[in-house]
Amino acid sequence: MTSSENVAHPYIPNSVPSVRQAMLDEIGAASVEDFYADIPDRIRLHRPLDLPAPLRSEAELTRHMDKLLTRNTSTRQVLSFLGSGCYQHHVPAVVDEVVNRSEFLTAYAGEPYEDHGRFQALWEYQSMMAELLDVDVVNVPVYDGFQASGTALRMAGRVTGRRRLLVATAVDADKLSRIRDYVRPDHEVTAVPVDPRTGCVDLDGLRAHLAAGDTAAVYADSPSALGIVDPALPQLAELAHEVGALYVVGCNPITLGVLAPPSAYGADIACGDIQPLGIHQSFGGGNAGFIATRDEERLIAEFPSRLFGLVPTAVEGEYGFGDVAYERTSFALREEGKEWVGTAAALHGIGAGVYLALMGPHGMREIGETILALTAYARRRLAEVPGIEVPYPDTVHFADFTVRYTGARTAAEIRTGLRERGIHGSVPIGERDAAFCVTEVHTKADIDRLAATLEEIVK
Repeated sequence: MTSSENVAHPYIPNSVPSVRQAMLDEIGAASVEDFYADIPDRIRLHRPLDLPAPLRSEAELTRHMDKLLTRNTSTRQVLSFLGSGCYQHHVPAVVDEVVNRSEFLTAYAGEPYEDHGRFQALWEYQSMMAELLDVDVVNVPVYDGFQASGTALRMAGRVTGRRRLLVATAVDADKLSRIRDYVRPDHEVTAVPVDPRTGCVDLDGLRAHLAAGDTAAVYADSPSALGIVDPALPQLAELAHEVGALYVVGCNPITLGVLAPPSAYGADIACGDIQPLGIHQSFGGGNAGFIATRDEERLIAEFPSRLFGLVPTAVEGEYGFGDVAYERTSFALREEGKEWVGTAAALHGIGAGVYLALMGPHGMREIGETILALTAYARRRLAEVPGIEVPYPDTVHFADFTVRYTGARTAAEIRTGLRERGIHGSVPIGERDAAFCVTEVHTKADIDRLAATLEEIVK
């Protein structure tokens, strides 16, 4: 709103005083303040927001926004070793070419008879994801991988009728926080601490929690937040199923050219983020979540999001692409839905479909092997730097890994030192521990530069 009731804001049509008054009269409110009456006074701001005065021309506004945006430094401008859920991968130009076509870029919702091409593109995405994950059913993307994990766990809770959720592997703190928020008030989340010696699942600790017999699901990430590919993942399925719980696995889909999919070691529900599959980093964004199951009615009935499949048309013998079991979705049920999901991430699904079609099985295997090799090289190289230890030396890591600084400087100080030298990385996960990540975009020379720069800083 404006600072004066008598002045119209140049960007907000409803701020024209006569229009605003007509709207207030229509709904019977004395002023805009009536809408905020339930907000306690003690948490009201009582001053205008710290925003610049409205700029009256498009040229002025463009200049102002350009000035703000130049303050950002993207991972394409400097050498970056950031990961932890949002990864820098090569995005082939054809992916951008397809998703920026107006019929995809500007399409929203729609129905099969008016949006047939977009429905087919999403069906193709689901089909390729199902092949990659070795499952029967994959959803149209939800907002991000965090929500996909939360939704998968809520699905497990509805199937089992139980309340307790156990997290068995190391999980990113932000992700765990999002899961807890998303499943409340229906579920309680217990994170079982990992074995501090190996960073892997503490099987004895997990068994102790499962003994209560009230667990709806056991959740694991592959790789874990530490980047570890845990050899105990198949055992978690056995332990969960022994007590009648479901097994939910969050996975990075770009690993699946070299690692077994969750379905191969007993997962009932797989979930994750498709950001690594041809989606650009966007200052922490560029995310979309997938959920995948076998073709089992009790699981499919709990998907709150859209599923596209082949459906018969009005012409006998012809088929089109449309919603499967639409009546179970939040779009059909609205406020009576099992949970709410939106449509904002469907475009990313189309982009991921283009990426998977380009890569094919051989390409996915090649990129997985490359990342595994670069991760191993980076861990060996940084372990050679005086003042740096690389924990969990006997475990396989993919992309993400951690280091421990043994000198006088903290992880936060070292991150600052790297940034001053044009390198993003060393995300603190404790006072002395930090996370790094490598992908196929890095070279041996990039990793050697990181090691030399860290040696300069830590000494």
